[in-house]
Formats: sequence, C-alpha cells, structure tokens
Amino acid sequence: MGSALLGGLLRGGWAAPEECVIVERQAAARDRLEERFPGVPVVRDPLGADALVLAVKPGDAELACRGLPADAYGRVLSIAAGVTLDQLESWLWPGAAVVRAMPNTPALVGASASAVCGGSSASEADLEWAEAVLSSIGVVVRLPERLLDAVTGLSGSGPAYVFLVAEALVEAGVLEGLDREVSRVLAVQTLLGSARMLAETGESAEALRAAVTSPGGTTAAALRVLESRAVRAAFLDAVGASAARSREIASTR
Repeated sequence: MGSALLGGLLRGGWAAPEECVIVERQAAARDRLEERFPGVPVVRDPLGADALVLAVKPGDAELACRGLPADAYGRVLSIAAGVTLDQLESWLWPGAAVVRAMPNTPALVGASASAVCGGSSASEADLEWAEAVLSSIGVVVRLPERLLDAVTGLSGSGPAYVFLVAEALVEAGVLEGLDREVSRVLAVQTLLGSARMLAETGESAEALRAAVTSPGGTTAAALRVLESRAVRAAFLDAVGASAARSREIASTR
C-alpha cells in the first residue's frame, strides 16, 4: 500500500522524487525500492521531516512508531490497517498530530478511495493536509474513526473483490468459446465502463441495473442465476468479515 501511495503521488505530480524519502530497514527491500522509484532517496534510519506517512504492516506499527525520533515530524499520517489513533498516539511522542487513513491500492493509478480521521492533537490544517495528499490519488472522505473498519471492509479490501469478479468473467468468456485475451479485454472494459457510468451519470446502481435488464431477456436470466446463488449476500458477508477482521486486529494490540 505504501508503494502504491508513493507511486500515485509521484505519477500525479504532487511531489518530486527528491522531495520524498523512503525509510526501509531491510537492505534487499531498499534495493528494490531504489529500482522502482528512481530519484527517491531510500535510507535505513528515520530522518526528520515536515510530515511522515506510516506505511507498515499492522504488526510492525508499534515498533516503527517507537523507533521514530521524538518531535522529528510535524505530523504523522498512518495507513496501517486496524491500528487505532489511541494506539498510535500512545506509541508516538506526546502531542503528536496524527491522522489515520484507509486508502486502497488503486492509488497506483490515481483512482484510490480513502477515508481519514484525526487524532486528539490533529488540527484542521493537519486533516486538510492529509486530504490534499490522498485527493491527489483519488477521492477522500472524512469520517469518525468508529467507521474506518467499515471502510476497510468496503473499499480497503474492495479491489480484491472486483479482481475476483474480473477473473470469473474472463474465465466464463473462455468457457463460452472466446479467446482468453479477447475475453480479458471485454471483461476489463465492461468493469471500467460500468464504473464510469456509476460515477458520471449520477444514477444509482439499482437504476442502472434495471435499465439494462429487459423482462425475460438475457440479462434477466443471468441475474436470476446470481440471485439464486446468493451472490448479493456473499458480498454483504465478505465486507462484514473484512470489517470484523479489522476490528479484531485493533483489539489484539
């Protein structure tokens, strides 16, 4: 997620490579990052800066926070899933301005969906800065922290659900006789076009689905199968399971 975010920021021109620094303890990982992000300094130990983005696995968050120099950063933006503001503030220096965010991997192509919330010492300026960072790679909403687990379940894990649907559509096209590459192109464009219709027409998903579903037609036959297989319920349960796991991660620290 950290690489996706940095890649999106650089691609969108929000920052120049020399204005960013990556901190990575593992030498092999530093080599890979230097190759992936030419011009971005990659160092072993944290340096002081105006702001820090904490992009680590949840299990590494406490060690990473406690290893930071006290008061070395003006503000901290955490994208560690399931790590709460209270936890982050307890691991950082007193009065640290902390903003917690939940972006997703389409940040890499400037199409992320993110939610942010601020800690006890975060000012409006801190939140606006975080929103500016994340809006350069997609859309941002500001929410109370209690809703970030739901965001994790919906948009944080959501790209994986869409990719699974894409896999299934491609395979279905092949089973019906299409060349695999043709099936892939059609499936990807169908997902892209459908998402654009949702974003650009202002119509609800329900209205758009109804518009393409003629009574007794081919789409109605397909939807009848999906409903009989409880696909809608499976998505509801999937989002719930991801959100529950996010809450579990936070509660076990």
